[in-house]
Amino acid sequence: MTSTFPMSWDTERGFEGLFKEQFKPLYRYAFGLLEDTMQSEEVVQDVFLKLWQHRDHITIETNINAYLYRAVHNQCMNTLNHEKVKAKYSQFVTSAAPTYAESPLSAMQTKELQGVIKKAMLKIPEKCRTVFHLSRQDELSYKEIAAKLGLSLKTVENQMGKALKILRTELKDYLPLFMVVIAILKSFLFNNTDL
Repeated sequence: MTSTFPMSWDTERGFEGLFKEQFKPLYRYAFGLLEDTMQSEEVVQDVFLKLWQHRDHITIETNINAYLYRAVHNQCMNTLNHEKVKAKYSQFVTSAAPTYAESPLSAMQTKELQGVIKKAMLKIPEKCRTVFHLSRQDELSYKEIAAKLGLSLKTVENQMGKALKILRTELKDYLPLFMVVIAILKSFLFNNTDL
């Protein structure tokens, strides 16, 4: 049975009641998958936030509880996949990047890439660069960046999109060396916090 957002939860008071009733069991479910307190809380809060934001046009195929558990499950899987990508990247930086940097030729190429990356970073407007820096170096979520800078989530997304577009354009000739570029970019950000 398909239904729209239940009318009893379409008010702030009703929604608050749903949140209070479902938060703890959903948190326990998320924690069982993620085994991380902060991530589990964030996942459940994000699910409720999206539910509230899209309440006018959301379609619920089953009942609200089944919908919430499925949404939390999907968000947890996305979080776990993101963690795997971060772990692979970290492994690459600690193993492959130093090997690459051993030869004199690769050291020269690395220096050239650092120069290109520095020029590319300087082409990014200051506000975009700040958002990019907080996301990539400080590893803050878009939500955390928005709170820290007093911006809307949409503005943060737009600023990141603009920064990434500029970098893609400026570094397009270096895409075959993409993983090395990422490692150097990460290193560059850590060593140039004044940008």
